[in-house]
Amino acid sequence: MFLLILLSFPVFASESTDDIIAKLNLALKNKEHYVRLKEERILNFKKIKSEDLTKEQEYNYNKTLYIEYQKFNSDSAILYVKKNLKIAGELQNKELEDLANLQLVTLYSSSGKYRESEAILKSINKKTLSPHLLPTYYISYREFFEHYAANSYNEEYRRQIITYRDSLISILNPKSLDYKINKIQQDIFRGKKYDNTQKQLLILLKNTSEENPQYAMITYLLGKINEATNNLELRKKYYALSATSDLKNANKDNASLQELALVFYEIEDVDMAYKLTQSAIEDALYCNVQFRTLLMSEVYSIINTVYLEKEAKRKTELQLYLICISLLSVFLIIAVIYVYKQMKKVSRIRGELYETSQKLAELNQDITETNNQLQERNAQLSESNHIKEEYIAHFFSLCSTYINKLENYRIILNKKATAKQFDEIYKMLKSTTLVDNELEELYKNFDIIFLNLYPTFVKDFNALLIKEEQIVLKQGELLNTELRIFALIRLGISDSVKIAAFLRYSLSTIYNYRTRARNKAAVSRNDFEEMVMKIGLITLKI
Repeated sequence: MFLLILLSFPVFASESTDDIIAKLNLALKNKEHYVRLKEERILNFKKIKSEDLTKEQEYNYNKTLYIEYQKFNSDSAILYVKKNLKIAGELQNKELEDLANLQLVTLYSSSGKYRESEAILKSINKKTLSPHLLPTYYISYREFFEHYAANSYNEEYRRQIITYRDSLISILNPKSLDYKINKIQQDIFRGKKYDNTQKQLLILLKNTSEENPQYAMITYLLGKINEATNNLELRKKYYALSATSDLKNANKDNASLQELALVFYEIEDVDMAYKLTQSAIEDALYCNVQFRTLLMSEVYSIINTVYLEKEAKRKTELQLYLICISLLSVFLIIAVIYVYKQMKKVSRIRGELYETSQKLAELNQDITETNNQLQERNAQLSESNHIKEEYIAHFFSLCSTYINKLENYRIILNKKATAKQFDEIYKMLKSTTLVDNELEELYKNFDIIFLNLYPTFVKDFNALLIKEEQIVLKQGELLNTELRIFALIRLGISDSVKIAAFLRYSLSTIYNYRTRARNKAAVSRNDFEEMVMKIGLITLKI
């Protein structure tokens, strides 16, 4: 038996329950979209002008709108059925009048108008009823008692439901889908043949597309069977499939969401149970299905109470988290203050290092002690700010190199003075070769250090110039004079006098270079140097 049921499973059986629940959540998210599609379809149909139709055509037109509204908005459905009652009276067609009255019975009973519904039923003479309206007659009676039982349950109502369903089954075509579904419903209602009934439903489901309105009913009945056999996982799966189908078809009169809410309540997923209950109540109120609202009220009360308790617990936890965050914020502020003080300390140490380096030339005899102090200071800087380590090392290397060169130059002069080679001394003092070499090395060191700080400077600077005027460096060049001028500007030295002094050019030369560069700019001349100041990020090596 189990093997037969398994072989009868439709394609979706391969889907996990989690995948099906994920599709349900997506359908809930797009609920308004499906409603809009339904409204658009109805609106397009309403574009047909009723005055262009015959009375019979207008009756069928209203009947179509009734079908569209039946599970969507019962008030609108009632409106079009009443229009058909009037047309049937005008045509003096009893069959059309009976059909409209039977349609009105179900709409009234679902919206809580039981007395009106019962009065219409009693006014219909079964003996004079057209044979093909008998199924509708039995359905109307069965649904009347189903709806009434939701408001005031009585064992008599249960017997009436069984009686009218039996009468309906007796006149339906045994090969029709309606017959099979009603027969299965009757078996489930009487609580028997669950295995055989489930097998029949699975066969029906296999041959029913998701777009078919009966798909939701078949999966709902499968959920009911698994509820009776206490199979929680399959119960959840089939109710979810049914609810998803109802949502996609914009069916507002549905039971699956309510049943699924109870499943999630049982597994203590209160958030999902609350979301499904809210959606079910919204649908029932939208469609004005009073009996469904009554069924949901008790469920909603239970789930809402648990949900509110959970929300209260969440708020308590949130308050606790806020307190913890506040304490952490206080600690963070303290840490920021501490770091700020450390930065001020680092800044002070850097100042002391600068002052010490200025005295190196005058305190040659104390260089060993000073170097030890600098190493100690450097160790302190390394602990608090590793970022500047490499560049301080460059600075010390330059200072040491210049000191050694001065010492070597002094020794050479001393030797020549001792040997009384005054002509040689005069030539050495008169020659500018040493200064030129030192300047060349200074600019080379400047280029290396600057490009280490701003490795993309040349590329980014050229990007600010028009393509025809971009700078192409010679073989072996790192920077040329024009690039050095703007490198100094990038470092914050914008005074032409200071730039001229550093590069040993006249003030007018520096001014001409700057003016020519602005004239070659691909950007605004006024913004050119400001954009140069924004070039690159320092590449730090720690």
